[in-house]
Amino acid sequence: MSTLETVVTLVGLAVVTLVSRAFFVIPEREVPIPAWLLRGLKVAPLAALVAIIVPEVVLTDGALIRDWRDARWPAVLVATAWYAWRPGVLGPLLAGLAAFLPLRLALGW
Repeated sequence: MSTLETVVTLVGLAVVTLVSRAFFVIPEREVPIPAWLLRGLKVAPLAALVAIIVPEVVLTDGALIRDWRDARWPAVLVATAWYAWRPGVLGPLLAGLAAFLPLRLALGW
C-alpha cells in the first residue's frame, strides 16, 4: 500500500469515526430514538463481551475444543460459580485464574 493510500485510509477512518460518534451531539435538538433501539443499546456491551470471550473459551486454532482436559472449561465454571455466589468483576476473574493457572502450569492442560 502506498503512502497516499495509507493517508486516505486513515483520513477516511477518522471521518467515519467522527461522524458516527458525533451523530447524537451535532443536532440542535435531541434525536428521537425508538424504544427497541434503546433496549438494544443497553445490552450492547454485554453482547460485545460475549462475542469476544466465547470464541476464546470454545475454540482452539479456529476449531472446537475436542478434549475435555482443557484448563479453560474448569476456569469458566469456577468463575461462573463465583459470580453466582458474589456478583462483581474482580472476584470471578481471580477465581477463574486460580482455577486456570494450576491446571495449565502444573498439569499442562
